[in-house]
Amino acid sequence: MTTEMTTAMTTGMTAHRVEIEYCTQCRWLPRAAWLAQELLTTFETELTELALKPGRGGVFVVRVNDEVVWDRRDQGFPEPTAVKQAVRDRVAPGKPLGHSDRTPSP
Repeated sequence: MTTEMTTAMTTGMTAHRVEIEYCTQCRWLPRAAWLAQELLTTFETELTELALKPGRGGVFVVRVNDEVVWDRRDQGFPEPTAVKQAVRDRVAPGKPLGHSDRTPSP
C-alpha cells in the first residue's frame, strides 16, 4: 500500500488508485500517458495514485482500485469521455464532468 493511500485511510479520505496497463510492443505508452493526464486533470483531488503499467500482447486496460473499468479487447480503444465517466462513477459519483456528460443531440 502506498503512503498516499495509507494517509487517505487515516484521515478519512477515500483512497482511489487508477492503473493503466498498456502494450509496450504496440508502442501505446503515449496513448496511456495522454489518458493518464486527462484523468489526473479531471480527478485531481479524488485520485491518490495513478500508475502506468507496461504490458504485452495488445493489452490496454484501465483499472480503478483493481476493478477493470475498460478493456480494449472487449470494448475497443476508449474515448477519454467514456473512461472519465467510468472512473467518475467509482470515485466521485456526484461529480459533474461538464461537456463530457452531455449526450449528443439527435
